[in-house]
Amino acid sequence: MRALPTKSVALIGVFAALHTVLFLMPTPFWRNWAIYFEPIEGIILGPWAGFASALIGSVVARMIKPISEWMFGVIAEPVGVMVSGLLARRRWKLVVGIYAIMLTAYFLHPFGRKLPLWTIFDILLALIMVYPITRFGGDIFEEKAGYLPLYLCSISFIGTAADSLTRIFLLIPVGWYALFFSSFETVYVIFVGGAVTSYVEDIMIVIFSLLVGTPLLLALRRIPGFRYPLS
Repeated sequence: MRALPTKSVALIGVFAALHTVLFLMPTPFWRNWAIYFEPIEGIILGPWAGFASALIGSVVARMIKPISEWMFGVIAEPVGVMVSGLLARRRWKLVVGIYAIMLTAYFLHPFGRKLPLWTIFDILLALIMVYPITRFGGDIFEEKAGYLPLYLCSISFIGTAADSLTRIFLLIPVGWYALFFSSFETVYVIFVGGAVTSYVEDIMIVIFSLLVGTPLLLALRRIPGFRYPLS
């Protein structure tokens, strides 16, 4: 990871502020609007600068608006941004490693073997997509990238699934469920309900990336002297 110039540090601050603002906006879903921006944040800033930006933004946001489950998003959102940045740089081995570690821990836990498999189908699909997207897809940073919408949607889906997987990893294998729930039955109900909402969010985030992310990245390419990713 190379040292970042002052302009890049300022840009990280801008993205961190945007991450904070999006978190503070009301949402009908169980996560927040900041997750819609995670893929774009990771692609523009890169995995490491993106991780830092999301970490700063998620911490500040939860200091302004404290919530009982604050620790999940503070970790999951930076991971989702980092995975998106790694995918854009075609570093599939690190992404597969992140997925493999957390999924293995999940299935080794007694709860992971009892909870319905369909609740994590999106995460399993995302893992399967990692290698083909990074191995056979083109370079998302190329000047002429006709495949940009499809590639961006794929990165968005995998990065969002990584956010979800991190929350699941913290909830089940790490054991944070004990802080909020008194029994497995309660965990079951909350987990299944959250999975349904998560699938809806997956679709909405992909659509957001298609309609907002694609024109934004194309517009950034036209700015003289602007180069991404930053890290």
